Amino acid sequence: MKISVVKDILAANDRIAQENRTLFDRHGLLVFNLMSSPGAGKTSLLERTIDALKNDINIGVIEGDIQSSQDAERIAKKEIPVVQINTGGACHLDGNMIRDTFKEFDFDNLDLLVVENVGNLVCPAEFQVGEDFKVMILSLTEGEDKPAKYPLMFRESKVLLINKIDLLPYLDIHIEKFREEALKVNPSLIIFEVSCKTGEGLDAWYDWLKEAVKARSAA
Repeated sequence: MKISVVKDILAANDRIAQENRTLFDRHGLLVFNLMSSPGAGKTSLLERTIDALKNDINIGVIEGDIQSSQDAERIAKKEIPVVQINTGGACHLDGNMIRDTFKEFDFDNLDLLVVENVGNLVCPAEFQVGEDFKVMILSLTEGEDKPAKYPLMFRESKVLLINKIDLLPYLDIHIEKFREEALKVNPSLIIFEVSCKTGEGLDAWYDWLKEAVKARSAA
């Protein structure tokens, strides 16, 4: 019975997510779902990305957290549209939560919508929200074993950003092992090695994202 209930929940969510996707398609809007564990650097990555691209791309952000509006306040300082969702305990965002924010956005004047999901390596990967693809950010400090322990998020993601490479000199970590373990789970992963603190490696991510936005608007 429990398995049946879970399947029903996911099926209902998938229907709503498809409706969201239809709306995004109508506006030629690229949407990605940003996922990670807490503290991996999602909001820092967004701040950097917005600073680099906001003069060329119109960006909106949906912030998901269990409580507080701290991340949305950080993004609002960039003077772009942002909406905070507090889940009140739920470990992920779903299609219905995302749909409830639509009245706050003018999709005709957006090129890119970023959904920053709740910090969690499990639940967010299970729920579609209507996104074009999922992006995962993983901190070096989390260890090389995460792809084997949490394979679903790696399997569901199109892009993996390995963050905090500025800490490499201070850690007993081999970044090649990170890549190897991630690609075992998902050989198609696009991987960027970055530091959201120093900016190292982020230009390649910006270039890739700009091309993805361009391709989406032309589709």
